[in-house]
Amino acid sequence: MIDWDEAFEYLPGLTVELKSRPGVVDTVVGYDLTMVPPIWLKNDPCPRYPHELRVVSRSSVQACSLNADVASNQNQAGSNAGLLSIR
Repeated sequence: MIDWDEAFEYLPGLTVELKSRPGVVDTVVGYDLTMVPPIWLKNDPCPRYPHELRVVSRSSVQACSLNADVASNQNQAGSNAGLLSIR
């Protein structure tokens, strides 16, 4: 099951500290819904779990808007009708 709250908490640009190495800060570059652990950091080759990180700053987080593409998806058959997209 996808944890959407967690995915939107760890947006690219978020500054975090590794709990195992206090004082070491890094930047979230992505949250991969298909990976376990899901959080990728700029200067760390290993993905991380949320419990390994402490949020330091949200000032660099890029905001996005959600747009329900219901009208454009009504013409498409299948399970994608009404899909929410991030823009």
